[in-house]
Amino acid sequence: MDKRIYKFFSILALSLSVSVVSAQLTSSSVQRAISTPRDNVFEEIHAEFKKPVPYPPLRQADVMYQKRIWQKIDFREKMNQPFYYPINAHLGWKSFMTIILEALRSGELTAYDDRVDDEFTTPLTYRELESRLKGQADSIDQFDQNGVFLGKKITFPDAYQEGEVKTLKLKEVWYFDKQRSQMMVRILGLGPVREFIDSETQEKREQTLFWIYFPDVRPILAKSLVFNRKNSGARLTYDDIFWKRLFDSYVYKEENVYDREISQYALGMDALLESNRIKNEIFEMEQTLWEY
Repeated sequence: MDKRIYKFFSILALSLSVSVVSAQLTSSSVQRAISTPRDNVFEEIHAEFKKPVPYPPLRQADVMYQKRIWQKIDFREKMNQPFYYPINAHLGWKSFMTIILEALRSGELTAYDDRVDDEFTTPLTYRELESRLKGQADSIDQFDQNGVFLGKKITFPDAYQEGEVKTLKLKEVWYFDKQRSQMMVRILGLGPVREFIDSETQEKREQTLFWIYFPDVRPILAKSLVFNRKNSGARLTYDDIFWKRLFDSYVYKEENVYDREISQYALGMDALLESNRIKNEIFEMEQTLWEY
């Protein structure tokens, strides 16, 4: 009986000592976290709690005019550079493509096959997307210093590399809401475009990787900070960039009976003028609905 009581109290004392040591370690780690210098002049509000601005309600009966257009955002333009940089994540800043690929990898987002259509009809699994980003495999013979054949090495010469996406496609619907007496726009989809050198032809190629349904990606973009070149105190998110139209773009297609892009019937300066004509047509449509 005495031995059992002794064992009980010894186990109790050991558990108490372990709990005390763990509490001391926890408190010391908390103190270290609290005493860490703050890399700013104020406490930052965490972006993970942000939510996208909800769309205003819309009825079909209130849409007097509607036009569907496709635009491109070139990341090399000065206004659009926050989409591209930093190529590698740095101090909490991430490029647009880094955020998209991380969301696809974690399953928060779904990609749609651009080879079928741009109407979000064919979802892609991440395994299918990963194999597409790798490209076609190629084998290289390997030899040692004496010329003895060691085997074949599998490579992916056209695999996707960070920084290759320099253009973003936008699929939009412009409409006039008579309930608000305002021309408005909603983005339906985003399509990253990759630029790379083909390993076979050694020529520059463009490839649309996939399409993303924009309403699905908005909660993710609302939590992702983007660099504000004019005021670091006013933090913006990628959703703010799209919502406030803080980017420069040009039209490469409008809905038409032939379902063709501008580049199929106009080139060079004519294509640029056609793009501006489509933009002006939307602007003038809103103006002609009013009488002064």
